[in-house]
Amino acid sequence: MKLELQIDKEKNKIYAPLLDKWVSHSAEEELKQKFICRLINIYGYSLSQLGQDIKIKKRYEADIAIWRNKLDKDKNIIPSIIITVECKAEHIKIKESDYSIGYNFASTINANFFIAVNLKETKIFHIKNEISTKKIEKLTEIPKADILSDNSKIVKYVNENKRFTREEFTKLLTRSHNIIRNNDKLSPEAAFDEISKILFMKIMYERSSTEEMIFSKDRFKADEINYEKIIRPSIKKEYPNSDQDYMQFLFNKTKKEFETDGLFELKDIIKIKKNSFEMIVEELEMFNLSDTSDDVKGIAFEQFLGKTFRGELGQFFTPRTIVDFMIDILDPQEGETICDPCCGSGGFLISAFEHIRDKIDSEINNQIKSLKQEYYNENFDKLSVREQEKIIKLVQVRIDKINQELVISNEESRYHKLSHYSIYGTDANPRMARTAKMNMIMHGDGHGGVHHNDGLLNVNGIFDERFDVILTNPPFGARVEKSLKVTELDLPSVDKLEKYKVRYHNYEEKVVEPLKEWANYINKKDKSKGKPILDLFEVGKWSTLTEVLFIERCLNLLKPGGRMGIVLPEGVLNNTNLQKTREFVEGRAKIILITSIPQDVFIASGANVKPSLLFFKKFTVKELKEYKEIEEKAINKINEKYNPLIKKEKEKSILADENYKKLVKDLKDINNLKGQKKGNIKINASEYSKLEESVQKANTKVNEEKKSFKSFLKQTKLKIESEIKAKIKTDFDYQIPIAEVEKAGISSTGAEIDNELEPLAKEFQEYRKGNILW
Repeated sequence: MKLELQIDKEKNKIYAPLLDKWVSHSAEEELKQKFICRLINIYGYSLSQLGQDIKIKKRYEADIAIWRNKLDKDKNIIPSIIITVECKAEHIKIKESDYSIGYNFASTINANFFIAVNLKETKIFHIKNEISTKKIEKLTEIPKADILSDNSKIVKYVNENKRFTREEFTKLLTRSHNIIRNNDKLSPEAAFDEISKILFMKIMYERSSTEEMIFSKDRFKADEINYEKIIRPSIKKEYPNSDQDYMQFLFNKTKKEFETDGLFELKDIIKIKKNSFEMIVEELEMFNLSDTSDDVKGIAFEQFLGKTFRGELGQFFTPRTIVDFMIDILDPQEGETICDPCCGSGGFLISAFEHIRDKIDSEINNQIKSLKQEYYNENFDKLSVREQEKIIKLVQVRIDKINQELVISNEESRYHKLSHYSIYGTDANPRMARTAKMNMIMHGDGHGGVHHNDGLLNVNGIFDERFDVILTNPPFGARVEKSLKVTELDLPSVDKLEKYKVRYHNYEEKVVEPLKEWANYINKKDKSKGKPILDLFEVGKWSTLTEVLFIERCLNLLKPGGRMGIVLPEGVLNNTNLQKTREFVEGRAKIILITSIPQDVFIASGANVKPSLLFFKKFTVKELKEYKEIEEKAINKINEKYNPLIKKEKEKSILADENYKKLVKDLKDINNLKGQKKGNIKINASEYSKLEESVQKANTKVNEEKKSFKSFLKQTKLKIESEIKAKIKTDFDYQIPIAEVEKAGISSTGAEIDNELEPLAKEFQEYRKGNILW
């Protein structure tokens, strides 16, 4: 049986087994020895692979270092784990400033992990070779000794450790949802609204807390006592109508904090019992939402969303496997503007935001890696400690400057530009628009361009030819009624108009004036005010289906050369009633990929239509000109072929008509002379009867010729149209990749299965680059 390592103290001395000697006792030294015992007894490390007060590369002393094994330690190889121990008052949490030097050093020497320890907590960080100092990856548990044995175990441990955190947060949110369901009997959607309020109250509290305390039940109760004793009496005295309990007081502060974000209604209140509120706060205590990584918060929030709204509101959620595939196909870049005019819970916008953010992170990491390689070379180790310290300071200053690109609050940073100028979306459902904003905040911001608005109309920066990338899953099967019109309510308010005019060039001319004109349009027939939304779209002449209208809307929103991915019912591709819609698209954009996916994918979200994923690239100015020239040439060539035939058939009809008119004239003349003499001529009744019969036959002939010509003209026009289209397709020819997958990563029950979309996306990327599609 293995004996546990024990703390050994004697008078003012404490035994340090790693140093094999008694050292002066201090609170910090005792904390250090306790942590060493913890590593040995709980995590399976041996004294032979640990070191205390270890000097590494002349310039840094680690309080505790851990090597993979004794051999690595004996060879003086870089330790796998660096640990900093600092003794502060028990209630003080570890701040970034407490561990930044140790972490930066561990990162510089490429250790695997860095651990910061004090009396209150332990923080564990995984260090990637390419990670920057501001993009630290926090873990929830100390790796055990056997994990350090090889790199594959380390990778597996890091992935599982992160995944556990997300899953745990999702479970907590689900438990919170159940508390409201059981205690307050609210619908799933209403319960979600209440949890969202608490989450943002927690975020607000933890952001602004000077003591860095989490939003806990105990803290809430303590602050409530203070509120009831001091603040509430003064409020009641001065503003009797504004009396409220502490729970509502905190929510009102939260509404004010997020006022410009449009997350909550002005008159919104907390609608659950205080008991429920406290139980949920207690459930969420283990997470500091201002400190928890965006990935953990965001993915957990999104998973919770999917579970909450499955069913009645399932149509607002595009499965993540589909979203990721469409993002990979269109590959949005930094500096591009992205829009989803029917954004639902914001899945496409979040994925696009993360996709670009990851590209920025990668570039920043590569810059830092290159900087370190430049300075921390072979010559560095030969320098004196003083010279090394100078270089370390120089490198750190440069790294800090590079890392400013990752600070959203820095208006010149790449992160700020991404979150404030690149992501736009609308949704006609107010709950979904708010949810999309919350979802984006949880994922790391980028929510400022999201609005509650009819996706077919302009709002903020969402107007024609503004976007490089459109990603959307419009509502299927619904119809836009002729009675739905543009009204003055669709115009921006005065304060918003002033803001938009500064931000967007010619905003009044491009957006406001057309909206005003449409809102004040008078129908001459029924004198009704407001232009029907259907009349704003060319496709509205033949279809009222929302998916068809959104095809045109999205193409209009794109810049020339912009690209688009849209989820559509498969019928749009093969329904003869929508032939005009397909032709409309072909005259404005190139189809770059069609992917048929199994119906099962959307069944989990409550939809039962077999979908396809369509990807378009709107014509560039050059392509549009080329298409128009080809179209004109095709029209001229095919008309030239058929015009002689049309002329010939028309002449037959004209000849019959002229013959008929001549006979009618003769009959009229004879009728006038009937029974009379004209010179020596006497009209014969028998001859008159024959002439009358000839007129009737000629009339029948004319009608037949006219009918025949009309039928011929109709058939010929169809032939001309068909041959013009065929000629354009031949002369404006390009390859359209078509793929069909049987497994798209999600089953009809929502379970995770094989995903054939992932290799397809990689294959398309190679095809796209090889053919320079954009």
